[in-house]
Amino acid sequence: MTLSAEAVPAALGWRDRAASFALPAASLTFAVLVLVAWQYLPPALGVPKYIIPRLSDLVSEMVRMWKTESLLTHFISTATLSVIGFVLGSLFGAICGYALGLSPLWEKVLSPYILALQIAPKVAFAPLFIMWFGYNAWPKLIVTVLVVFFPILVNVLQSMRTVDRDLVNLARAYSMGRARIFWKIFFPASMPNLMAGLRIGATLAVIGITVGELVGGETGLGYLITFGEGQANTAMVFDAIALLTLIGIAMYWAVAAIEKRVLHYVPRVVH
Repeated sequence: MTLSAEAVPAALGWRDRAASFALPAASLTFAVLVLVAWQYLPPALGVPKYIIPRLSDLVSEMVRMWKTESLLTHFISTATLSVIGFVLGSLFGAICGYALGLSPLWEKVLSPYILALQIAPKVAFAPLFIMWFGYNAWPKLIVTVLVVFFPILVNVLQSMRTVDRDLVNLARAYSMGRARIFWKIFFPASMPNLMAGLRIGATLAVIGITVGELVGGETGLGYLITFGEGQANTAMVFDAIALLTLIGIAMYWAVAAIEKRVLHYVPRVVH
């Protein structure tokens, strides 16, 4: 049996729609299986609650934290500082990346120090910042800025190195100034790398703020993790980790949505 010319596009369209629904359905099914296993498998294997709490225990603890532990305040504190640290770190990283990319001499002079700071574990600076600034928001914010700063800097600097020099020379032949060359050639060419760095930075920002809250602080989800550890409250620790993951996913999706609008002209590979 052969399909008519009119039926072929309809059949292909139905197959594409079925494929588009199959992937989310498979992901949802897998998530449901994991949650069901989380609820019933630990008790069946004799695992105590203080090791792996059941899913219902996590829900109960989340409700208790909302009522008695000011969970909303801790969540807002972590989310706000994560966003602020991400924005500041991204801004400073992009500015430094563009500045060094436009000045090869300064890039060669500062590259050893940039490499040393990039290799150094930024989270290890948290205790030092606490000694300098005290137990407030500044140490957490500075650690987050540092963690976000370097991926943005490296990605932007790499994009500036790979710009088509023939295109730059052509622009100079037409008497274009440095500022115009930057905005017409360098900046657009750097956008894919910049957006890739922003996606990385969005996830690292949550790590940076969490480390700051773990080391020192009285607010935030990282503080709740430390508090839950001290109380041997595994459910509280799991809940705080889940909320941190939620913040990171939301920030990543926000950057991905912006990237999709900004880089709408870049062709995408469809698998």
